Amino acid sequence: MTENTAPVAEPTEDGSTAGAAAARRGRLRRIGFAVGRWAAAVAVCAGAATGVAYGLAGMERHDVPGLATEPDGRWEYPRLSLPALPVDVPRPYSDGNYGQLHHADLRRLLLPAPGGATADKELTGGWVPVDRYLAEYEEGERAKLRQALTDHGVRHVAARGWTMPDGTSTRIYLLQFDSTAFTRAYQDWDLSFGGAAGTPLMGAPDLESDPDWVLPDQADTSSYVFREKAPHGPEQTRQAYIVAGDTLGLVVQSRKGTSAPVPFHQTVVLQKQLLG
Repeated sequence: MTENTAPVAEPTEDGSTAGAAAARRGRLRRIGFAVGRWAAAVAVCAGAATGVAYGLAGMERHDVPGLATEPDGRWEYPRLSLPALPVDVPRPYSDGNYGQLHHADLRRLLLPAPGGATADKELTGGWVPVDRYLAEYEEGERAKLRQALTDHGVRHVAARGWTMPDGTSTRIYLLQFDSTAFTRAYQDWDLSFGGAAGTPLMGAPDLESDPDWVLPDQADTSSYVFREKAPHGPEQTRQAYIVAGDTLGLVVQSRKGTSAPVPFHQTVVLQKQLLG
């Protein structure tokens, strides 16, 4: 009787049979395929994440859901730029300009009106007579200040004014003197502002230092910011002086009821930057 026997597989070089080797190759192919799919999925996810990150980085804060910034009352001013100067003429706080003199046309250093404003027909951004500037102060103070401006040799007065749709009225005056010393003399001896508002404004005789003004001064300019005390009349006035070398700035803002601090502070900061 013959014995039925199954064929015996020939052993491979590592001692395993050919069938076992084939099975192992099959498992390796399946593992490789799975790994490939996983790597492709990771690559797709990574690419998507990169795209999302790039999209977020390229969006303005108010365009990102959940990150919108609520309006805080700031006005929309046009893009600001300093006027060009002739070659070798230094700006007021650069090397070589030890007198801190503004060589640019003073009218070009006035802050422009924000969007939506109605321009003041008298204060259009040009030169104004000294008496128009003095009209901001109480009538009994004007003769003294007029003489002081004559004594200190004020060269120019430029001014711009506007009214916003909510009734807020803003007036900015820039006074240029022959030197920084004359600017400081007019500040200390005549207007007498610093820790207090000094010479009273017309219709707003009682102002105090603005407790909301916390912006540190630039090294090259000084600012003094005040608001009318409560209780006040039918409108509230805010006032600021900017001392910048040979130039003195006065910013006056008023509104029926209560004047908002944010647009006033914004206006002062931008005017400081143009003078600094």
